[in-house]
Amino acid sequence: MASPDTDRRTFVLSVAAAALAASPARALAGAPWVRRRPSHDLVIRGGTVFDGTGTAGFEADVAIAGDRIVAVARRVAGTGAEEIAAKGLAVAPGFVDIHSHGDGSMDDDPRQESVVRQGVTTIIVGQDGGSRAPRALSQADADQGEGAVSTFEAVFQAIDRLAPSVNVASMVGLGSVRAAVVGEEDRPATSAELARMVALVETALAQGACGASSGLEYTPGAFASTEELIALCRPLRRRRLPYATHMRNEDDRVLESIDESIAVARGTRCALQISHLKMQGPRNWNKLDQAFARIARARKGGLDVAFDRYPYTAYQTGLTNLFPTWSRDGGAAAFLARLDSAEAAPRIRTYTLDKVELIGGWDNVQITSVRAEEDRTAEGHRLGAYAASLGRDPYEVAVALLKRSNGAVGMVGFAMSEDNLDRLYAHAQGMVCSDGGAFAVDGPTHRGSPHPRGAGSFPRVVARYVRERKAITLAQAIHKMTGLPASRVRLRDRGRIARGTAADVVVFDAATIADTATYQNPFSYPVGITAAVVNGTIAVREGARGDRRTGRALRPA
Repeated sequence: MASPDTDRRTFVLSVAAAALAASPARALAGAPWVRRRPSHDLVIRGGTVFDGTGTAGFEADVAIAGDRIVAVARRVAGTGAEEIAAKGLAVAPGFVDIHSHGDGSMDDDPRQESVVRQGVTTIIVGQDGGSRAPRALSQADADQGEGAVSTFEAVFQAIDRLAPSVNVASMVGLGSVRAAVVGEEDRPATSAELARMVALVETALAQGACGASSGLEYTPGAFASTEELIALCRPLRRRRLPYATHMRNEDDRVLESIDESIAVARGTRCALQISHLKMQGPRNWNKLDQAFARIARARKGGLDVAFDRYPYTAYQTGLTNLFPTWSRDGGAAAFLARLDSAEAAPRIRTYTLDKVELIGGWDNVQITSVRAEEDRTAEGHRLGAYAASLGRDPYEVAVALLKRSNGAVGMVGFAMSEDNLDRLYAHAQGMVCSDGGAFAVDGPTHRGSPHPRGAGSFPRVVARYVRERKAITLAQAIHKMTGLPASRVRLRDRGRIARGTAADVVVFDAATIADTATYQNPFSYPVGITAAVVNGTIAVREGARGDRRTGRALRPA
């Protein structure tokens, strides 16, 4: 028989159980021994949300669970395991760089500091005709059954294993396709070679490439005819993916090059993305109206034509780009031999001096990188002034630098108009890109003197073209950096803030965000970025890097 004390305990417990069953929420709220679980992994509170569509911002909370946005509301109930107070700050989709070379140093340093610290969460690589696949493999790889060329499937698997800081989507480079099949020679592809190249493009797209790119000022892409480009781009149409082109010329023959680009789009009925559209050299700055007219006519005729541009008046390329395309036929060794050829050298010099005069002289050429250790002192210097310090002719110094670095010398050329940039960004089809690489203030990618666009492009658009020059509104700028480029390559769940989309988000102060990198000091991160979130994980917060990298390979829908 139970004791009175036992009966009393049983009664108290039964009453408590009944109360808990009748009102579990109230009971749990009042129970000091119960720890409430957060409702979400991350909540961004009270910011002005710009959803990436170009509409005005609105005040809202954004809740994230896992790698998805699960709620966007005036007030999200519950708590987050982490929370970001965003009152007075802009909350936007993570920036999408439609034309990036941020994978070039990714294997050396997957932190991609200069990219993610801008608020960029996705980069579109494989630009200017060059991509990681297809590329010829070593004989050892081929003997092990890897096949003759690398594949996009292998590239994407490698990216996922590496886990970079940002997401990576890639176009297939038509220059890489040509190199894998035809090589570096200046000749038409045979019918069999063309068929093989088309098959490589088809395979790349089937494995997840988000478009095709050409680099028609570079070799071997420059050796492709318009007809070859049309054949290689036909597979894009049924997948509704774009052809992105670094055109054959961006200065005196820029309008003819736009015509050729449109001809490729017309011949394939695929979308056309003109890469880093520019009128290069002061004598060509006034051609922008004619360029816009060509784009308007093409669009009126049913073609989907758009373009992108980085927010600087200087471009970056290889020093060999000042030299004629024909001189680069056959690769670096053949090019360097022609520099000493009694027949070819005078013609090369004449062409190069004309090209340098077009952009305003040797002091508008800045050396960014060399391969030869003995020439490191040239990095970061204008070539005219550097040659003068040596008491030598600038052309001869340029040739000597190329010879000692086996042709691998980088340069920045100062040649474009600031007023044209205002108009390019104000154009309905204009998007923002960096055309830059990834580097850091420390580690293996802190080398040379890279273009500051690799560290400052996206903050610079807001600071200079929204705040200072008032060329576009903040909502327009964000659309051109998020929803518009994401839709261009069919990344349907990126570039927008909405329930169910990928949790790539950037939080920034629209009044203070700015680039700090310069041509003299490119290794400097932007300011005004409060947080960057990649696939639901905080990658950067208040200037401090997170301890996890959650970037992944992306494929178009």
